[in-house]
Amino acid sequence: MTNVDLSTESMAAGGSPSLGGYLAVPKGEGPFPAVVVIHEAFGLDDQTRRHADRLARVGYLALALDLYSDGGARRCLVGTMRAMVARTGRPFTDIATARTWLAELDLSNGRTGVIGFCMGGGFALLAAKDGFQAAAVNYGRLPKEQEDLVEALRGACPIVANYGGADRSLKGAAARLDSALDQLGIEHSVQEFPGAGHSFLNDEGLGPAPLRPLMRVMGVGPDPESAPEAWRRIEDYFARYLKD
Repeated sequence: MTNVDLSTESMAAGGSPSLGGYLAVPKGEGPFPAVVVIHEAFGLDDQTRRHADRLARVGYLALALDLYSDGGARRCLVGTMRAMVARTGRPFTDIATARTWLAELDLSNGRTGVIGFCMGGGFALLAAKDGFQAAAVNYGRLPKEQEDLVEALRGACPIVANYGGADRSLKGAAARLDSALDQLGIEHSVQEFPGAGHSFLNDEGLGPAPLRPLMRVMGVGPDPESAPEAWRRIEDYFARYLKD
């Protein structure tokens, strides 16, 4: 497990000058399938690194990409969110750079997936048509209008998605996504977990410590009952589309 510097590749592609991330490597000789891991709104933290480590333990080169490489969350959050709403901009260039870099590693089998959580789930959804073989969308925000959602997904790779039924910030998102993917005929599996809230795949409270009591009151945080099944769904989907 190591920090990686993708600045040379990123600069050549027109992305973030200081792009970096955390690479988790499976045990064994490979080659391995690869996954780009996209963090929540608070940035690349230990929680995201543990998500990458988990994927490495089941056989994936997992690169937790830092979309805030050029200034941290305070400087980059607003611009990153604007890019997601616009569905274009530097974060998408950075994600594409990470995908290409992973696919070209000697340890890679050339197949790449993308997984995201919260804000990262929104990016994983929108990047699903950009050269990936599978995408895992976890409580990712959707374009507001259904027509825009359908257009954003046209040409997407197979998608597995997990949402929490108790997530008040994303009411109806699972049903909307399922409907759009049905309309497009894209292979998918969307599930809503009734008792789960936002960020339910995490193994600890979300965000800086002073904010965590508020997050718990809002129903944001781990759900040990729902998370194992959601992870199983992700692993099964990635195994189907990424492993040889």
